[in-house]
Amino acid sequence: MDAILPLLCCLSGTLKMTTIRQLSRIALAMLAITGRVTMLGLSRGTGTGGSYRTIPRFFHTTLPWAAILWIFLRTQVLTPGDDMLLVGDECVVTKAGKETYGVERFFSRIFGKPVPGVSLFALALVSRTERQAFPVQIEQVLREPASSPPAPLPVAKRKPGRPKGSSTHAKADAPLNAEHTRISAMIQGLLTRIGASLALTYLVRDGHFCNHNAVLMARRLGVHLISKLRSDSALYYPYDGPYAGRGPRRIYGERIDPTAIPERFLKQTTVEDHMETHIYQIEARHETCDQPLNVVVIVKRHQLTGKQAHVYLFSSDRTLAWDVLRDDYQLRFHIEFVFRDAKQYGGLEDFMVVTETAVTNAMNLAFFMVNLSRRLVRDRRRSDPDASVLDLKADYRGRAYAEKVIKLLPEKPEPGLLQRLLAVVTGLGRIHPLLAEPGTG
Repeated sequence: MDAILPLLCCLSGTLKMTTIRQLSRIALAMLAITGRVTMLGLSRGTGTGGSYRTIPRFFHTTLPWAAILWIFLRTQVLTPGDDMLLVGDECVVTKAGKETYGVERFFSRIFGKPVPGVSLFALALVSRTERQAFPVQIEQVLREPASSPPAPLPVAKRKPGRPKGSSTHAKADAPLNAEHTRISAMIQGLLTRIGASLALTYLVRDGHFCNHNAVLMARRLGVHLISKLRSDSALYYPYDGPYAGRGPRRIYGERIDPTAIPERFLKQTTVEDHMETHIYQIEARHETCDQPLNVVVIVKRHQLTGKQAHVYLFSSDRTLAWDVLRDDYQLRFHIEFVFRDAKQYGGLEDFMVVTETAVTNAMNLAFFMVNLSRRLVRDRRRSDPDASVLDLKADYRGRAYAEKVIKLLPEKPEPGLLQRLLAVVTGLGRIHPLLAEPGTG
């Protein structure tokens, strides 16, 4: 039961030892309690040293969560030399009432409509080897207050044609919008914090964030972007015809038709259950981008019905192989598992605090528990390959119950009986049963 505190000692240079002990007790309670993760439930689960005064005191203390998440990942979770991707996505947590800091109506992809709640943007490191995501920085998204638009100014009529003295503005010098400016500041802070400890080359994002601003942001941060385009995006082959002799040289060729892509771009063809899949790789042009894009087109066609659909994946790195690009974008979905675990096990859906500091602590604590639980599960899989987070919680809950019962006994049981008792109690509620309980043969 005391295995958590040694893992948190790596934070001694960032947090006071009192705060580290409070964090260890809260983490232990979150693994042991059942039901909703609230401050009252945590105070009941922490036992000695975690009264109902201690828990609110921790939640209302300003903590450097960005440094905490990175230091714990670097020292306790990440494997040296592992190849990592940087993934970013937004998450909406439903909340009732109007007092919670930052509560507004945000669009939720789960409900398919705007819902009242709080929104956050998360950055996670995804391991290409372990195929698992680890949250590294969390920031709450605040809705800007709506302001009435200024009255339109009268537009004076001018002569047709280009105004005299106007100049062409390069797309590469265009300013970022408010959303990408905020995300760029987050990523820049993370890259500065990481320094030379980890080399990040690719930023993977959902298609919702994909536009020219995203490509510009990635380029200015010194990373390559991997994302998805809309299925109706206007993509063009590079122009390879002769120069017309006057004016600028053409860069756009014919528009790409996903139903009639030349065979020279074909990379793979597979057929499974009458579903025919063709994968193409093209260096294409998009009207909003000032550079060619490495585009992978996945075309699926049902052989019996003739129905067809396609997906555009792209990267700003034109040397990236098609299979690596596709696999890296598939790894992006692992951040959704981070959101699921934070809501299901870390109390992201359960917190009932309302102030800015407490909401920030509750959000970051939920994602910190994701990293901590994955570290503990990794240690257990050395002896139990099927161990999961539910098995971990069942083990900690069973040990907590067993310790309370043992304290009520007039005499402490002998070591053999104590070991069998712990094995039986901690096995209750496990998804994967233990291979053999000690002392049972």
